[in-house]
Amino acid sequence: MEKAVVVFSGGQDSTTCLFWAMEKFDEVIAVSFDYNQRHKKELECAAEIAKEQNIEHHILDMSLLNQLAPNALTRDDIDVEEKEGELPSTAVDGRNMLFLTFAAVLAKQKGARHIVTGVCQTDFSGYPDCRDVFIKSLDVTLNLSMDYPYVIHTPLMWMDKADAWQLADKLGKLDYVIEKTLTCYNGIIGTGCKTCPACQLRAQGLEKYLQKKEEAK
Repeated sequence: MEKAVVVFSGGQDSTTCLFWAMEKFDEVIAVSFDYNQRHKKELECAAEIAKEQNIEHHILDMSLLNQLAPNALTRDDIDVEEKEGELPSTAVDGRNMLFLTFAAVLAKQKGARHIVTGVCQTDFSGYPDCRDVFIKSLDVTLNLSMDYPYVIHTPLMWMDKADAWQLADKLGKLDYVIEKTLTCYNGIIGTGCKTCPACQLRAQGLEKYLQKKEEAK
């Protein structure tokens, strides 16, 4: 049996990747991370989706990351903002590296060699740990560090948000992802607050995809 561990936040991208993995692998395990993020709703949303899909779900304590990397996702007194030429205030140094490393440790314990993550270089807002070169490098490092044949899958790497919505639709889960996932920096499930950068990117992608779908009829 081929098993996969999905790095899972309950957002649009990771939920789409969860459904992608469920199509590709015999068994899927989801792992989420509690780093004292601003909204616990993220973890609650992930847990609810995993329960609804009958997916084994683990939440790992990563509170140390909160101490090391203060940012808008972990501090109420830091505004969510994007400035020209700078990383967004939501950037968390080392987050994906740590998440994928701990996901790999869990995967080995579970007898899984596949790790799935929703990182994307197309709509990545400049986050260095969303780049393809980083994922390839980490894949090699994890294999060497644990002498284990990991494969990191990034189904969304070269997709923009419209493409990600199209993938959710192909998987038959478009409405589910629209209604059940949490992308909003203000912790509002579904269509979100409509004003934060994450909601705007999500909404623009959905509008673009639905327009493309309509034109193709």
